[in-house]
Amino acid sequence: MRIRLIAVGTKMPKWVTQGYDDYAKRLPKDFALELIEIPMAPRGKNADIAKAIKKEGDAMLDAIPSGDKVIALEVLGKNWSTDKLADQAEQWRMDGYNISLLVGGPDGLDPRCTAMANQAWSLSALTLPHPMVRIILAEQVYRAWTLMNNHPYHR
Repeated sequence: MRIRLIAVGTKMPKWVTQGYDDYAKRLPKDFALELIEIPMAPRGKNADIAKAIKKEGDAMLDAIPSGDKVIALEVLGKNWSTDKLADQAEQWRMDGYNISLLVGGPDGLDPRCTAMANQAWSLSALTLPHPMVRIILAEQVYRAWTLMNNHPYHR
């Protein structure tokens, strides 16, 4: 199973890249986590935010491989415990799906991305900085894998 984290934003600080990479590299090839960065559309003083979101949505939709199960990270999505994420991941693997996790830009996901998603997941009711979301997702995917494989990391 391949999990693609499709996220708006490039040129992350070194600590973000290191944190994400630390967890992503721990995963085996049959449960790989791949980051696809989507450039953030320009936002200036008089920017058309709807146009920016649409541009990011176009790029995000193009990045989703055909046949992937799509999970939108949305504040109004369902809250999953780590155990629930592990159960979800096991079901996705058993069903033979690859996964695309969608993380929007500062103004959220394009409504087309949300509409095409099979599920909506909320990491927290808190507003989290998007760079931090990458690290949290990578750690939680790794933690779910450890639960699925009775690895001692999750205790």
